Formats: sequence, structure tokens, C-alpha cells
Amino acid sequence: MARARRTLSLRRQLLIWLLLPQLVLWLTAAAIAYSVALRYANEVIDRSLAGSSRALARLVKPLGEGLYIDFPRAAREVLEEDPSDRLYYMVSTPPGEFILGEKDVPATPRKLQRAFNQPYFYDGVLRGKAVRVAALYLPIGNANRPQSMLVQVAKSTALRTELARDIFIDIVLPLSLLMLLTSVLVWAGISRGLSPLRHLRRLVENRSSRDLAPLEVEDAPAEVRTLARAINSLLGEVNAQVAGQRRFIADAAHQLRTPLAGLKSQTELARVELSLAQPDPAALTQRLSQIETSVARSIRLVNQLLALARAEPDAPLPLAPLDLARLAREVTMEAVPRALAKHIDLGLDAAPDSLLISGHEALLREMLGNLIDNAIQYCPAGSEIGVRVLDGGGQALIEVADNGPGIPPEERERVFERFYRGRMEGQGKGCGLGLAIVQEIARRHHGEVSLAERQPQGLVVTVRFQLT
Repeated sequence: MARARRTLSLRRQLLIWLLLPQLVLWLTAAAIAYSVALRYANEVIDRSLAGSSRALARLVKPLGEGLYIDFPRAAREVLEEDPSDRLYYMVSTPPGEFILGEKDVPATPRKLQRAFNQPYFYDGVLRGKAVRVAALYLPIGNANRPQSMLVQVAKSTALRTELARDIFIDIVLPLSLLMLLTSVLVWAGISRGLSPLRHLRRLVENRSSRDLAPLEVEDAPAEVRTLARAINSLLGEVNAQVAGQRRFIADAAHQLRTPLAGLKSQTELARVELSLAQPDPAALTQRLSQIETSVARSIRLVNQLLALARAEPDAPLPLAPLDLARLAREVTMEAVPRALAKHIDLGLDAAPDSLLISGHEALLREMLGNLIDNAIQYCPAGSEIGVRVLDGGGQALIEVADNGPGIPPEERERVFERFYRGRMEGQGKGCGLGLAIVQEIARRHHGEVSLAERQPQGLVVTVRFQLT
């Protein structure tokens, strides 16, 4: 057996989908903050190096065809007094004539664009340490002999890194505290927002299986009210179905009780008649005839109850292409002996071509059989019954028309109720389920049933289906 798939609770899913973007935003903000801190630290260091390179350049002055270096020892000690933040410098005359300072200062990049009095900045390595270098080109000499001087000042990047780290911490620490506070507020907000769902769950959990009353959640948010309305709608449908099933069972028990009670009484009377010294054959024949009638009515009622159960909406209904004209011919032919036994003229007018619909053959056969049986049951001897199958322009129509007593207009809606017979009570041997079965089967096939008066007398029952 496959393991059941574990799903996260709604609370955890909300926390993940709310805190995960927040974490991504925090990491992005931290990266941007470090980049900004590093840029500002570079600007501070670059300004310091630019000032140092200009100050150093002022100590080297042209003198005739040479250079005069006014660089007292006190100034050199000031530049080198902090070992952790030592300033390295070199003065040279390109192409590579060393004049003053440290020969190990990283050379300028080859792609560096040279312009006088404009400092350039780049990173390099000096004695195994990462350094930031400022390079300043200055013109020296005269018009007859133009020359240039390169002043390079380098400083360890440790100070830059430390400054960037301090700026980063000053930015990220409040941001982290803000994220923590936001996470707590998100968690509290989710808990508060899900409380109506917990209340709804408690309402459902604490209910009895017999309690199908609507849920009262009018103070809940709109989304929970929508869910509660959907549940209430479902409860209402279940309640209606349960009530309908109870009424159906009660009515079925009542309808079955009548023929069974009659069967029992007629059997007892027949036994009494047989116990007499000289039984009356005519009386016995009458008793047996009544017993046969009760048994037939019971069988018909049970069959109709089973047909109605098959037509219920919850029952599975596989549909397939079906020729309605062929089905009408077959069912009508099967009903001819019953019509002849009652001296009723039963006719069929079916379309010559096939009328294909998507349907369940057994249920549609039951539906058409009930329509014809109803007409035979309630029409007197000598009546006429006509079955017609028509193409109604995108619809297939079945009409069962008779010239019997018909149904009054005020009862045409109620005759579709189960066990309702109305004015027809006592006119036939039906049990009030025929038209209810017809309507249920038509609904299962997305069709509709209508009743109309036939002129000058009678009833026309029409069932419409969509053609395939």
C-alpha cells in the first residue's frame, strides 16, 4: 500500500509563503547593503589616497633639468607611524625610473588611461597584502624636454574592509530586528486570521450526525462565510435527500402494506372457504383472482421502486449512443399484448431514420414502458394510445398520447410526486410512481417532461432529449 502523501497545514503553508519571500528580501537587502557599504568605504579610502598623492607630489619639485625632493624625515614618519594602516608610496618618472619610496608598489594596469592631474584607483597586492592604490600622473620638465612624473600611494584594504563591515552591521542589525519583529507579527496575524476556521472546525466536530442545521458564522470574515454557506448548502441538500428518503421509505411501506394486507385477508378467506363442508367454487375463484391481483400489484410496486432507485441522481449512469426510434418500436411491441387484453388500440409513429441520443438503454426502456403502462392503466376499454418519435430540430421527442380521462391542469405538477395519484385514485391499478420514474430518468439524461391536454379529450406526455 502506497504511503499517504503528507501535506502541510494551512498555517505552515502561509508561514512559508510569507516568511520565505521575506527571507529572500532580507538576503537581497543584506547583499545590497554590503555593496553600498563597500562602495562608500572605497570612496572614503580613495579620497584619502588622492589627498596623500597630491600632498606627496607637492614635495617633489622640478629644479633645472632635475628634481628637488623636499621630504623631511618627520613627514616620512607621519606616513609610516601606524603599522596596521601603513601608507606605501613610490615616485617615479615613466618609463620606470625610480625616484623615491617603495619599489614594490603594484604597477598601474596597462589599460589605464593616463591623464595629468587626475588620480586613478585600482586594487593590487603588496608583499602578500591586498592594497588599494592611487596613481597620479603629473607633468614636469619644460617645453624643450617634456617629462611626466608618476606618484603612487597604496594603503591596505583592511581598513576598507573594517569600515564596510561596520557600515554593513549598522544597516543589517536593525534590518534583522525588523525582520524578526515582522515574523512575529506575521505569525500572530496568521493565528488570528485562522481562528474563524478553528471555530468552524469546532462547530462541525461537536455536531451529531443527525444535526443538519445550518452553521452560524455570521461574524466570520467573508471567505469563511463563503465556505460556511457552501457547507450549509451541502447540509441543506443532504437534509432534503435524507427527508426525501425517509418520506420515500414511509410511503413505500404504506403502499406495500395495502396489497400485502389484502393478500393476507384474501388468503384467510380462501382458507375459511376451503374448510367448509361444501366450498363455493365461484367464491374460491373470486378469492384467488383477488390474491392474483394483490400479488401483481405488489410485484409492480417493487419493480417500480427498484427502477426509481436506479434513476436516483447518486447512482452511476454510463451513457452510450442510442437509437431512440428503435427503442420506441421495441417497447411498443412489448406492450401490444397488454393493450389488446384491455381492448385498447396501441399505435406507433416513429421516424424512418434513426434518432441518436446519448443515454442508458435500460433506464430509457423503463421510462417509455412506464408512459405506455400508465396510459393502458388509466384509459378505459376502446381507447386509443399513440406513441410518436419525432425530430424536433436538434432535439429528439417522444410523445405518448391517449384519449382517456386526462389529468386536470391543477394536478399536472403534483403527478410527478412519488405515490401521488389525485383524481386518478381508483381509476387504475397503478401506485403513483410511473411519472415520478419518468421525470427522474429524463433528468438523468438532461431531458425534460411536459404534460398537455389532447383535443378533444385525453393527455399528451412529451419527453425531450438532445440529439448527439
